[in-house]
Amino acid sequence: MRKVVLLCLAIFPLLICSGIVYTILSLFIADFGTTKTQIGFLYTSSALAGAISSPLLGRLGDKIGKRPLLIGAMALFVFVFGGFALARNLKDLLLIMIIEGSAWGAIGISATSLIADLVPSERRGTALGIYNTAWNLGWIIGPIVGGMFSDNFGFRKTFLFASLFILGGIILALLILPQDPKKASDSKDEPSEVAQGS
Repeated sequence: MRKVVLLCLAIFPLLICSGIVYTILSLFIADFGTTKTQIGFLYTSSALAGAISSPLLGRLGDKIGKRPLLIGAMALFVFVFGGFALARNLKDLLLIMIIEGSAWGAIGISATSLIADLVPSERRGTALGIYNTAWNLGWIIGPIVGGMFSDNFGFRKTFLFASLFILGGIILALLILPQDPKKASDSKDEPSEVAQGS
């Protein structure tokens, strides 16, 4: 389970930041003068983007490995949360929400499938339980931090903080995130150049 714990630690900054951002995001969007229907449309566009992109992202994860996909998704969130800080109109928000939906799709695919690769089948329930606990902890910490930051520094600075915090999380992930086991085993199974030439 050590590798699962390392995975959870690697993405924990993102989990905290999701609690920070989504606690205040609707209030931020409302400041643009949007209607409740428009806010609902923005969230729907994010979910739709995730639904459409997930099969393609799953195929990409099979090709390049779940670890690179997970780190790439975290990098997208640096731009997503930074994008919220820089957004000036509804069109900006729509584009950001579409990217955000795809990023969540990549996180969902890469994290759970990497866990499935890291532990034997009889321990996957326990591993996913640890992963869900990390999610819950992120949402225990994140909302209060988001509320306090936005009260004291405003929405945009809070989003910038979240973006920078995830950037730190990416560095942590590069250092401690377990390698994709299947990719490692595939590289070991490849015949050497000498063997190919013989």
